[in-house]
Amino acid sequence: MKRWLLAVLVLVPAILPAQEAAVGPFARIAILRANDGQSVDLEAGYLRHLEWHRQAKDPFKWYSYTVWASTERQRWLIYATFGHTAESLSNPVNPADDERDNVINVLPHAQFLGNGVYEFLPALSRGNGVPTPTLRAELMTVELNQGAGKAFEAAIAAEQSKLQGETLWYRMIAGGNLPCYVRLRPRASLAAILNERADQALPDKVSPLIAKVTVETLNLRPNMLVNVTAVQ
Repeated sequence: MKRWLLAVLVLVPAILPAQEAAVGPFARIAILRANDGQSVDLEAGYLRHLEWHRQAKDPFKWYSYTVWASTERQRWLIYATFGHTAESLSNPVNPADDERDNVINVLPHAQFLGNGVYEFLPALSRGNGVPTPTLRAELMTVELNQGAGKAFEAAIAAEQSKLQGETLWYRMIAGGNLPCYVRLRPRASLAAILNERADQALPDKVSPLIAKVTVETLNLRPNMLVNVTAVQ
């Protein structure tokens, strides 16, 4: 009996870290555009709002990016949190106070132009669904024709073994026109993204399924992270 208890005591500490490290499939990705002439005010207000999250001991990991290369969303702010279970995403810290602080510090200076819930697709990806916080990332948004989701996922999954670097696919669940997918490729530098441009294209066989593809380059904002440390 004593030996059995000892074995349990030894195993429990080993099990707990694994449970704590468990990564759920859900992500929230939102988009802000500064009002005309208020980019500086937005960034200052957003930083104050992130400090609210820190003071509230928010356990979520918050990423912030600005769009660097884009025809439509140049300099827009994208913030996101990844790796959630349905339960954790449904239980943010103090939502009423969060919204109040948001209204005070962020909304006077910006418009919310997107807020979506996404599901990570491991069969299409290389990575665990929580992006490495590198200083650059490539974001691809793929809007499909109606009814094309299953065929698209099957075609991308068939190419998974060819992936060379971190490549994360997510399916939008709510927040926009469906079916819609995003692909995030975190990279250390713009040079890394450019050097992998041959791997950027989607397989030719998915072309008839696609209504629109947009590729943008993002800059991580190291001073706008919560519970995340940028990888230099």
